[in-house]
Amino acid sequence: MKLDLVVAGYIIHKNKILLVQHKKLDLWLPVGGHIEKDETPDSALLREIKEEVGIDVEILNYINFPIEGNTKKNLSSPFYVNVHSVRDHDHCCLYYICKAINPEKLKINSELKNYRWFSKEDLNKEHILPDVRNQCLKALELFKKLENY
Repeated sequence: MKLDLVVAGYIIHKNKILLVQHKKLDLWLPVGGHIEKDETPDSALLREIKEEVGIDVEILNYINFPIEGNTKKNLSSPFYVNVHSVRDHDHCCLYYICKAINPEKLKINSELKNYRWFSKEDLNKEHILPDVRNQCLKALELFKKLENY
């Protein structure tokens, strides 16, 4: 089975997490997409978020090591990585926690049906896949720790 490398960002604002309803899959998912040739995961995530929902974010869990030796750039660490099915192929996905910078500018593109900011309580009431729900809950938990770090 074909395997693509992708990124996804759990975007958090005011203790709520953004999920988008994907048209093709008809599922509530985090914002994300494919990493293009010669693109870092961080760059891919920022691009996908801008393309899909039109906002800027800060990717959390960035460790600022000195740029020395052969190091050209530091990247953020994903909080979770998995392989999952998207029907006709699989995705190896790097999941990140992001802080919304300008959520008032949110506007979805044509790939998406809808969007919603979910509270922790909403995640248990709505029709959200169990794996996405668990990732959201962990992202909300870690967000609080990263914000206080």
